[in-house]
Amino acid sequence: MKTPLDNIDRQIVLATQGGLPLVAQPYHTIAAQIGRDPEEVMARLRRLLAQGVIRRIGVVPNHYALGFTANGMTVWDVDDARIAEIGPRVGALESVSHCYHRPRHPPHWPYNLFAMVHGRSREEVENKTAQIARLIGNASHGHQILYSTRILKKTGLRFGASPENTQRVESSTQS
Repeated sequence: MKTPLDNIDRQIVLATQGGLPLVAQPYHTIAAQIGRDPEEVMARLRRLLAQGVIRRIGVVPNHYALGFTANGMTVWDVDDARIAEIGPRVGALESVSHCYHRPRHPPHWPYNLFAMVHGRSREEVENKTAQIARLIGNASHGHQILYSTRILKKTGLRFGASPENTQRVESSTQS
């Protein structure tokens, strides 16, 4: 059962939604910002994570800054009966940053499995795509690599500063 966000939860979400502070003890810094104990902040974040209110706490590297400038979304036409078996195997590959099942849109879009591959060159992405093709084998009836042409800033839902705005966002997402 999900516990509604109280004012302290909202303060923690607001303090962390743009990223954790890049310090040795980020939860202590957040706790000091909102006038709470670090253990309470960590416990509340664990609860919010367990309840699915927040999806994850993790590092989101800037792959461009790390030299990975050839980025290809590989799209695959995989047998529907095998997607549940193959998807997790593709997603577990070290070369795949994220992988998901999406609906086809025939006749123009036959692809139902998407796997993002990053590389320092298109040749590297193509080699990694060949690895995926070997893993999928004859369950794939075709694929393409859709290369990124520009950087889009990715962010999730952001709460406004006032509890009134936060409450409205919560209500609209709880359907």
